[in-house]
Amino acid sequence: MNIHEHQAKGLLAEYGVAVARGKAILGADDAAQAVAEVGGPVWVVKAQIHAGGRGKAGGVKVCKSAEQATETACGMFGQVLVTHQTGPAGKEVRRVYIEDGCDITNELYIGAVIDRDSGRVAFMASSEGGVEIEQVAADTPEKIVTVTIDPASGCQGFHARKLAFGLGLEGKSFKSALKLFPALYNAMLGSDALMLEINPLVVTGKGDLLALDAKMNFDDNALFRHPDIAALRDESEEDPAEREAAEHELNYIKLDGSIGCMVNGAGLAMATMDIIKLKGSAPANFLDVGGGATRKRVTEAFKLILSDKNVKGVLVNIFGGIMRCDVIAEGIVAAAGEIGITVPLVVRLEGTNVDEGKAILAKSGFDIISADDLGDAAEKIVTAVNEAG
Repeated sequence: MNIHEHQAKGLLAEYGVAVARGKAILGADDAAQAVAEVGGPVWVVKAQIHAGGRGKAGGVKVCKSAEQATETACGMFGQVLVTHQTGPAGKEVRRVYIEDGCDITNELYIGAVIDRDSGRVAFMASSEGGVEIEQVAADTPEKIVTVTIDPASGCQGFHARKLAFGLGLEGKSFKSALKLFPALYNAMLGSDALMLEINPLVVTGKGDLLALDAKMNFDDNALFRHPDIAALRDESEEDPAEREAAEHELNYIKLDGSIGCMVNGAGLAMATMDIIKLKGSAPANFLDVGGGATRKRVTEAFKLILSDKNVKGVLVNIFGGIMRCDVIAEGIVAAAGEIGITVPLVVRLEGTNVDEGKAILAKSGFDIISADDLGDAAEKIVTAVNEAG
């Protein structure tokens, strides 16, 4: 689960991370009061959307008068920001954060993620703040310092010193860093965060370290332990189809192609999407029904796929280990009978109860194309879609 910048800053502040004074508003009527509460004399008005690149899209403005800050904040509501992370449709601004400006002498980068190889929290720090870390990694990887922390010891002084030295800090800012990194580590563990990013972390004119921007992502499976964090969810920032999929315990991500995919297992789903591309088409979605899917969940998955108007054909690729092929077949037939299938449908079944599953499909009375293997399935669905026009 993602949260907004102002929410992430509020959470980090609880762990002792320094952030600028700010106020989030949900409507233009609250702008003047928020500007007055922040105080100035310099205000930074920020659009709050779940995407990076807001500054380049006009979503971050520096204002030097209360009138300008109020006018800017009011004007941001309803704007659609298009960034490299939003896609061409962009995201509409529904909330705005008004923040106190600060004297910046240097911009740095700090990120923390769960390292997949070690299962530990890994910090990444760079002196190149204010730019995308992916670009820094590609152009000047030597400017990135990485420290992995053993949970048995926690974040120790030597960890913080290595990161601080890597950032080129000295004096007061160096001492501040020795407190900052343990605080960030505790925030990661205490909130069950999967990712934490401060870009930029700034050194102020007084030598203080300030989180000027903040981004956090949390483990959905741990939200039951954090009702306060779960309450921060902004459903207006989420894709409606993906939100509906989550309600049915489906892993779904909408894509830009024309062939809908229903697969069990994330790895098999990725392979299925790859081979669709190899055969000259593109997947319309990533959809993993999971190993313990029921007939109802399969039916809901089919409804979800066909609700996408871009879908011109559907490929079902099931390898029945825990998942039984007859359950998948029953779900497909139930969905076909309930909502109707007007696009080509190719089904490849293999594994547990495969013969029973194929028999159910054959007796269904629906026009379902059977495939022998993954390559055959991809070839057949691409051909069928092309022939259907």
